[in-house]
Amino acid sequence: MINENRIFENANSLFIQKKFKEALFNYSLLISNFPDNKEYPIYALLCDISIEDESKALSLFDYFSVLKKDGLDEAIDYIKDVINAYDGDIEKMMGILEDIAESNINNLEAINYSDFNKTVEQRGSFKLAFEDIMFSTKVAIDNREDFYDFITKLIDNGFDNTAYTYLDGFNEYFNYDNEIIKLYKKLEEKQNEIKHKR
Repeated sequence: MINENRIFENANSLFIQKKFKEALFNYSLLISNFPDNKEYPIYALLCDISIEDESKALSLFDYFSVLKKDGLDEAIDYIKDVINAYDGDIEKMMGILEDIAESNINNLEAINYSDFNKTVEQRGSFKLAFEDIMFSTKVAIDNREDFYDFITKLIDNGFDNTAYTYLDGFNEYFNYDNEIIKLYKKLEEKQNEIKHKR
């Protein structure tokens, strides 16, 4: 018998490291050994998406990780809808666009951090506000303090992969410093906590 938790943790670790083929192998192993588990096929789909768009796959992975804490079945349904929309399902795409429109976020390529914080106040939660924009809009940050604040809130709200993406791209705008090192350490500590809970 295989160790389900160990293989699942390994698959997730490989996915986060962008080793999507190896992750897919592990998820496939889980699917074949645990065919009643509805969660594992979602991860395999995300590996498939990574072939065309790594950043979308990583964002969906983060989003799914956050959503499933509130209910696995609803998270699976929502992620399937998003995936179907990416695959050209016009009805699903329209439904998702309507959901985004209801959130009062204009479909922009970027929103500045102060405007994003206004959205956080309106929605009453960083997590809800970020979920509203994470697939359609990037957060534009032009100073270090806002950058540190934003990354910290991403980490605190479970958007670890997105935090890594922003941190890895930070050097285009900011010099490497001790605060960045602290944020990376915070992410590592959180990943270790997650591993120990399983």
